Parts: sequence; structure tokens; C-alpha cells
Amino acid sequence: MSLAPLLEATLSPEHRENAEAQLSAYAEQSFPQYAAALCQELTNEANALHIRQAAGLALKNTLTAKEAPRKEELATRWIHTDAQTHSGIKGAVLHALGSENSRVGYVAAQIVQAIAAIELPRGGWPELIPGMLDNVTKTDNAKLKQASLQALGLICEVVDPNVLQQHANHILTAVVSGARKEEPSSEVQKAALSALYNSLEFVKQNFEAEGERNYIMTIVCEATRNEVPEVQVAAFECLVKIMSLYYDFMNDYMHKALGSLTLWGMRQEKEEIVLQAVEFWSTVCEEEIDIEADQDAEEEGDASRTNHHFARTAGADLVDALWWLMTKKEEDDDEDEWNVSMAAATCLSLLAAAAREQIVPSVLQFVEAHIQSSDWRYKDASIMAFGSILDGPNPDILGPLVVQALPLLIGMMKDPVLQVKDATAWTLGRICEILPTYIKPDLLEPFIVAVLGGLQDHPRVASNCAWALMSLGENLGVSEENADIYPLSIPQQDANYRASVYEAMATLVSHCAKDCLATVNKLAIVILDRLEYTLAAQNQLVSADDRRLHFELQSNLCGVMTAIVRRLGNLVVPIADRTMQALLMLMSSASRSSTVLEDAFLTVGALTVALEGDFSRYMEAFTPFLYQCLQNHEEYQMCSIAVGLIGDISRALNERIQPFCDTLMNLMMANLQNPALNKAVKPSILSAFGDIALAIGGNFEMYLDIVMAVLQQAGAMANLTMTTSYDYDYGNQLREGIIEAYVGIAQGLKTAGKANLLGNYGAQMFGFAQEIATSEAPRSTQVTSSLVGLIGDLADALPLGQFKPLFSAEWISVLLKSIKTDRNLDQDAKGVAKWAREMVRRQVNA
Repeated sequence: MSLAPLLEATLSPEHRENAEAQLSAYAEQSFPQYAAALCQELTNEANALHIRQAAGLALKNTLTAKEAPRKEELATRWIHTDAQTHSGIKGAVLHALGSENSRVGYVAAQIVQAIAAIELPRGGWPELIPGMLDNVTKTDNAKLKQASLQALGLICEVVDPNVLQQHANHILTAVVSGARKEEPSSEVQKAALSALYNSLEFVKQNFEAEGERNYIMTIVCEATRNEVPEVQVAAFECLVKIMSLYYDFMNDYMHKALGSLTLWGMRQEKEEIVLQAVEFWSTVCEEEIDIEADQDAEEEGDASRTNHHFARTAGADLVDALWWLMTKKEEDDDEDEWNVSMAAATCLSLLAAAAREQIVPSVLQFVEAHIQSSDWRYKDASIMAFGSILDGPNPDILGPLVVQALPLLIGMMKDPVLQVKDATAWTLGRICEILPTYIKPDLLEPFIVAVLGGLQDHPRVASNCAWALMSLGENLGVSEENADIYPLSIPQQDANYRASVYEAMATLVSHCAKDCLATVNKLAIVILDRLEYTLAAQNQLVSADDRRLHFELQSNLCGVMTAIVRRLGNLVVPIADRTMQALLMLMSSASRSSTVLEDAFLTVGALTVALEGDFSRYMEAFTPFLYQCLQNHEEYQMCSIAVGLIGDISRALNERIQPFCDTLMNLMMANLQNPALNKAVKPSILSAFGDIALAIGGNFEMYLDIVMAVLQQAGAMANLTMTTSYDYDYGNQLREGIIEAYVGIAQGLKTAGKANLLGNYGAQMFGFAQEIATSEAPRSTQVTSSLVGLIGDLADALPLGQFKPLFSAEWISVLLKSIKTDRNLDQDAKGVAKWAREMVRRQVNA
């Protein structure tokens, strides 16, 4: 059976749906025959190109998918397909790599990647990588070379580097062979460099060998001078990644070639080359910033890494090159499209952080010469350059320069050129964020007037002005709620702009002092008035655009109201009923998938904190919405917010949450067992068990057995996640949720005088803690500090002496001692560790 007619139909909008349905049905009914038919269409040189491509993509889609469950399902089907089918498909696809048409070869490379992603981690297809090496080194077929290198690059992109480590030499030999300047095909060179880029992470041993490293660097550097721009770009991309991964080996190369080579690249006409050359120096700066930060964290300096100060050495030359690139703007540039000017400004900011005050004179000579230029590009570049160096150099050096520049910058907020006003507003925002104390009182009022005026300007300018106001509010705000004077107490239709203005309003509220609270109260009434008006007007909306704008407004109003409630605290009581009534009406009218519902819940969370136990009077009216959101598995972020709100309510109501616990516990248990719910929600559910336990104390006994069983299962899942799928982030989230549950249960039962109930679960909790403490899998600092707190809580709660052997275990003393020298932990965590040592010592000595 020929699939060509169906494949042809998939390319027609009119017939696509029916054709795809038939193909899908064929694949499900008889995968081996379907795959073989696709291979026949793919390898048939007589077929039209679009048919061969469609066949290849259809075959690839039978092997992999974007969605993880579907991807695993397809992998399982492939694994259980017979060896004869495997052999036939692989043979056909490998043959297609050598097609005269490079597009067919690339589709074949994608299929090779899909099969390799399934088989290589399982030890299958051992002949694949050596075969790809032969394709590159033992043939003159440029098309076969190109497609084989593309396949290697794609494989390196998706397969775990630990799996590919055993093939590193074969892969590196192939890609270096294809990237040599002697290679006659630029397409082969480009494919080889792309594959090299994807393989760099697992060739560390090769880079540590000087001879191999020299050869690789020579090949890449030579490729940057290739006559074909696409090859040059690929070579510079490799240099960027090499610098990121292997900075420590780059000293000789920077002095001999890389410094001058990349500065040369910044002067080329091809924008893609310039962008990569700039990115190279941004990467250099980032590495040196990180090294310096690590050294600052060490008492005697970090001897493991040396800062070669490449950025400082090249500082003056870099400033010259970056300044020139920052002038490369056009009036119709898209602000959302990354370009040379943006890249140069970003690089200059990083250079300022890496080289500090050393580059200030070089930058100032350009700023002083061109900040009042008649050419708006030079003026814009001067303002951007000044703003870019504000973070890094000594504030004592920059501060007087800011004082001197501010009057000029304030005036430039009225420049006729949009780009100049945008750069000025951004620079003013940087000053507010980094050096706010240099905005002298006599300039504060004209400064604010200029920024407020900018809120009425083009959305680009308005967004930066809103950010400036937010930063000013945060940094001139006070750290104590009871401060009496606030420094700022002295006398559009674009969605991003509106959101920025409301966010600025919320930030100013969050950071205001006591003398502003009367104004905040008035603002609360205005916000409630507007919120109630939107509810009344909701039935009058007609178009989809009107509804979208309406819901955005409601979300923004909720955001400001949340900030007001948090700032007023218990002073919100007089308007609490009205606020809650508006929120309940809003929740009644919002759809299950609406972001309005999320923002309304966040405001409710703020109210629980402000009202504490008094929030109980709203529970009967509010819990139906809470229960509904806990069952909203499709919108998992909403479900996650609802779970977080359970914690807020538990802390606010304490034992008064008891009447609602049965329903809450049942819903959360069901969520844990539901495979359709996104796994990201589940750690917070475990943590919520601890919040409820802490709130209801001894009454948690009725849930103790089932919760402990769930926590044991979750602990096993966390260990499996860390050791099998290597999803360390999620594994740590699970562990943190389990720890918080155990802590809440231990503290709640201890307070209620029922700590003896923990006795049956001592081995379970200690076994879980020991697994974390002794595992080689990386654990987050939060898990470490929480684990130490759990050990202290158990030592404090459990009857003295009953678990002496467990508390005497060596792993506990090793863990607690390690906290003293762990520089990733803050003083609070170390204080908890000190307390935990005392609690453990009390148990051991009992």
C-alpha cells in the first residue's frame, strides 16, 4: 500500500484532518507495516521532495512527542516492536542519510535522533555512533557526511551526556574531521561545528588534555575566518560555549588569538557574527563575575579557580568596540527583537560588573563627547552607556557623576526622539534601583514630575518610568513599618503599560511609611469602587477584546488590593467585609481558567494574614470556591495557589479550621493519587499536611496513619526521582514538602501533648532523613536547612531516650557538623543547626 496520496493530503488544509486521522489509525493498528510503508516513501528517490519529507516527519512522530506521557508511550511501543522491524527501519533511515537531497537527509537525521533517544540510554544500537564516524571519515559523499553530522548534533542535544560519555572520542573525532578547513563542503563544516557545539559538555576529558584541546581550538579558530558567514557564526557559537564551559583553560588562547579574534568579529558587517562575538565577551564577564563572587564568599579566597581578568585586560578596547555597536540603531527597530545595539549594551553592563571602575574613564570620554550630540544615535548610545555602567564600579566614584548628570537626564525626558526618551527613562530607572541615595532632595521633585510625565508617553517610555517609580519606592522606602516620614511624601491603552502602572502603584504601597497610611486607606476605597464597578458592568461586555481588557483590569485591581491589605495589616478590618464581598462576587463570575481567579485568591491570602482568626467568619462562603479550585486539575497553577492558600488559612485560623479539614484532606489525598494533575502541585500538598497538623494539633490523630503512609510513598518516589530520572529539582521539591509535613506533624502533636504518637513512625522518619543526608544526589540548600530543622524538631518532640540509638547514628553528627562549614547556608540556618545539636545531645545523653 502506497501512503503517498495520504501524505500528499496532509499538506492540504482542506484534507489534512481526515488524512492525519487515517494515518494515525493505521499506525495504531499495525505499527510495523505502517513504519515500513513510511520508510519506503522516504527512501524512494522518485518521489517528490515534499512527499519524502512528509513521510520522514510522520515516521519521526511515531517515535517521539513533545508531551512527556505520549513520548514515553511511543518509546514503549518501539521497545516492544520486533527486532526485524527495528532492523528494517534503521537500515532505511541510515540509507536516507545519503540522499542527494539534503532536506531528506536532515529528516532522516531527525529520525536517527528519535531512535537514539530511546535506545542509547538503554544500551541499544551500539553500532550507531561508530557508524556515524565512518560516514564522516571514510567517504567522499558530502551529503552523507552532512546528514551524519547533523544526526550526531541532534543526538548530543537530547541524550543525557552521561550516556554519551563512552562515545565521546568517536563523536569528537567525527565532528573535528568535518570541521577542518580542508573540508571542501561548507555545509559539512557547518553541520560539524553545530555537532561540536552540542557535544562540548561531555568532552571534558578531551579538553583537559592539552594536545587535544589545542587541536580543537585551532579547528574552531580557523573556522571563524571561513569565507562562508554561516560557518563563521557556527564557529563563534562554539567559542562562546567553550568559554562558558572551559574558562579555566583559556588563558593561553586569549592572549594568542581569542581576544583579537573576537574583537575582529565585532567589527564585521554580518550581524549574526557580531552578535556571537559580543556574546563571547558577555560570557567572559559572566564567568569572571561568578569567580569573584565565589572568592568573596571564601574567607581566604577560592584557590580552586583563578580569575584571569580577561575583561579588565581588554577593557579599553572592548569599550571602544561596544560603544560603536551601541550606535547601530534605526528608528523603526523593534524593541522586542534582539539586535546588536541591545547586545552591546548588555555586554557593557557585564563588563562594568567584571572590570568595575577600571572602565569608567573609557566610557565617560564617549558620554561627555556625545551626550548632547545632534545625531540622536550618538546621544542614545551615550545615555545607554552611562546607565549600563552604574552597577559594578565603586558607588563613591559613580555617585558624583550621577549627581552631575541628573539635571541633564531629567531634561532629556522631553527629547523629541522616542529612542532617546526610552534610553533616558531606563537610565533613570537604573539610578533609582542602584544609586537612589544620589537623587538629592532638591532634584527629587523635578525627577518625579519627569517620570510621572513619562507615564503618559509611548508605552516603551511609560514602562520604564513605571519601573523607575517602583524602584524609587522600594529603595527610598523604609525598612520599618513604624517609620514616621517617607522620602516620597513631599509635594494609555497598551496592556504592558497599564500593568506596569498598577505594579508601580502596588510597589509604592508596599514600601510606604506610616505617614502614607491615610492615603493608602483612601486608595483602598478607590480600588474597591473600581472593582465593584467592573462587576456591575460585566454583563454589558460584548466583544472578546472587551472581555480580555476587562479581566486584565480586574486582575490589576486585585494586585493593588493585595498590596494594600498586606501594608495595612489589621488596619484593614473596617473594609474587610466589603473587600471579601467584592472578591466573592469576582470569584462567582470568573471562569475556571481565568487569571482573575488566581489574583483574587492571592488577595484572599493577604486577608487571612491580616485578619488571622477573624477570617473564620468568611469560611462558609469562601470554601466552595476553594474546593472547586482544588479539583481544577486542568489549570494546575490555580490548583497550586489553592493549596498554598490552605497553608495561609491554617496559620490564620489554627484550630478553627477543624470543621473544614475532612473535605480538605480528602481533596488533597485525591489530588496526590490523580495522574492527570501536574506533578508540580504535589510537593505543596505534602507541605499543606504539615500546616493543617500544626493548626489542629492533637486532632490530627485521625489523619495520622494515612498521611504517614502517603509520606512514606512520597519519600520512595523522591528517591526514585533523584536516582533514576535525575530530575533533581523536582526530587528536592518533593523532599522539601515531605520534610515540612513531618515538621508540622511533630510540632503539632508535641504542642498537644501527643508526641508519643510519633513513636510508631520513628524508623520511617529517620530512614527518610538518612537517605537524604547520605545520598550522593545533589540536595538544595533549602532541603539541607529544612532537614536539620526536622532533626531538631524530632529530638525536641520525641520522648527522651526512647530513640537514643537513632539519634546516636553517625550520619546525624556528620550532617550537623557539616553545616558549620557550608558556605551556601545563611546564619539563620546555622542557628537552627546549633539548636538541633543541642536537642540531639539531650536525647543522646538521656
